[in-house]
Amino acid sequence: MAHRTLMISTESWPIRGGFAIARGKKTVSETVTVTLLEGGARGRGECLPYSRYGESIESVIGQIQTIREEIEAGMGRADLQKFLKPGAARNAVDCALWDLEAKQTGKPVWRLAGLPSPRPCPTSLTIGLDTPKAMARAAKAAADLPLLKIKLGGLADEDCITEVRKAAPKARLVIDANEGWTLEKLHKIMPHLVREKVELVEQPLPAGQDSALKDINRPIKVCADESAHTTADIAGLKDHYDAVNIKLDKTGGLTEAIRMTQAAERAGLDIFLGCMVATSLSMAPAQLLSPLATYVDLDGPLLLETDRKQPIQYRQGWMDPPAPALWG
Repeated sequence: MAHRTLMISTESWPIRGGFAIARGKKTVSETVTVTLLEGGARGRGECLPYSRYGESIESVIGQIQTIREEIEAGMGRADLQKFLKPGAARNAVDCALWDLEAKQTGKPVWRLAGLPSPRPCPTSLTIGLDTPKAMARAAKAAADLPLLKIKLGGLADEDCITEVRKAAPKARLVIDANEGWTLEKLHKIMPHLVREKVELVEQPLPAGQDSALKDINRPIKVCADESAHTTADIAGLKDHYDAVNIKLDKTGGLTEAIRMTQAAERAGLDIFLGCMVATSLSMAPAQLLSPLATYVDLDGPLLLETDRKQPIQYRQGWMDPPAPALWG
């Protein structure tokens, strides 16, 4: 059996103009990349540690290092699910294992995973939280794209939506409050969202307050994000939400994301395929799930100053499947 080598690296990717949500603003995306070398083949996976979930570059590297011996001894994806908890660290290793198997067998990941054949898909472009005028300028520049995702959670949310809609009258709109609202504010702003033809609002209330959504009138879809991490969460969400945001950095990789997607479909929840602000290497595994999704939000590389070599190609709001040279 060929010896397997694990390499872990960190990289910094400047964010074009910075990126703000209800919890703060970032100017740099700090990623961790796992590379597995075995028998002349190379597999890679990328993750972005997220402080909201108690993660850091150091904690993620530390988690991976605790199972270095097992990984280099040939650990597979099934055992990985038992050794690492859901989160960024497991995501990087899981995706590297999928990529490694694809390179070793000559079979693409979508075929190995039993997923539909990949094809180009529309993806949203995210507009970060800012003043109404600044968000309107960003929306005007992207007005011809099919879907815009608007970050809210500030003091002028209604004005922001009004100005964005004026600037992009034909675009489909979804919004993300990132846990920034109260139930009172949700009740108050909902009629305004309907008037401005918003299709979906993502995680309006803090995680843990999901039960408050069960009996409210939802004239537009409400999507769980911070409340939804793995398949085990689906049963408790299906009566409170209309959609679920599936991100590989939350699920802990493509393996669990596939299971979660299947569980959400069985529960009658729409799939909202999300991402962190990261490179094409992070988007590549998630893109394979796009045929199963109602909404795709895999625009991370578009928010960066630079991207990886052999990047995913984005054209007028559409993204191509990843090239094998990148991943999968």
